[in-house]
Amino acid sequence: MLRAIRVAVIGGGQNCEHDVSVASAASVLKALDPAKYEAVSLTIGRDGSWSGRSLAAALDVLTTCDVVLPLVHGPLGEDGTLAGLCELAGVPYVGSPLRSGALAMDKWATKLVAEAVGIRTARGRLVTDASTVDFTGPVVVKPVAAGSSFGVRLVSREEDLEPAVRQALELDDRVLVEEVLEGREIDIAVLDDPDSGRRTGPPLEIQVPGLFDTTVKYDGSATFVIPAPLADTELKALEDSALRVYEALGCRGLARVDFFLTSDGLVLNEVNTMPGMTAESQVPKMFAAAGLSYPDLLDKLVRGALR
Repeated sequence: MLRAIRVAVIGGGQNCEHDVSVASAASVLKALDPAKYEAVSLTIGRDGSWSGRSLAAALDVLTTCDVVLPLVHGPLGEDGTLAGLCELAGVPYVGSPLRSGALAMDKWATKLVAEAVGIRTARGRLVTDASTVDFTGPVVVKPVAAGSSFGVRLVSREEDLEPAVRQALELDDRVLVEEVLEGREIDIAVLDDPDSGRRTGPPLEIQVPGLFDTTVKYDGSATFVIPAPLADTELKALEDSALRVYEALGCRGLARVDFFLTSDGLVLNEVNTMPGMTAESQVPKMFAAAGLSYPDLLDKLVRGALR
């Protein structure tokens, strides 16, 4: 009888997305096929401990595993930190390597890469000091490298701009102040499928009455439409752009590429190299709509990393 593949599932993390990452890891642990996989759970605490262990002790556990599934969203996780740790430990891992994780997590760097390969992004400014920002009309304020929409605010009045930037600077030392785009929010998931090669899932449209911020993201008030109703030309442009930016950033395994579809065409919003991975998260729902179940999606990710 073949030995079960030992998978380290890492959740938690030392950032504002800790609880989201814990939920992703718990959902994955429940869904991994026990006939194929022996799951080893490791939770990084807000204090930096690993399920109560030191990092050195956690490394001893990691090196007994065949593959790592790092589900830590945000800084000190999705930003390439965990990928670098796995590289140093010599353990295969699911997801993007260090460089692409760091680039994609940095919204300013992502904009520069996207524009270099011909994909439009929102006009914006990089800010490091709240007192230096001029108000030019409605803007969106967001930390450069925080996820799950933490610190994101829509600012319509001049007197609200400096406090919004100051609040975002509590999460990051650099902040983006971007133009407000009117358009549909469409997400494209990219998967490196070990059986059929790189492919995209059905497009997802997020329908919300206002800004898709942290509250709306998790309170159930947003509606996900899968597949998003799109003209063939719109779908092709979105898929081509998602693949182009995925490749330009050097992503691997899986990513969610988020766009605005405006009257002037598509505009890249951001790239998530380790998106939410509960069964109810966007990416698993997108692939489920194409007939790929949640456990089968996880199976493909693990097999892809091992290969």
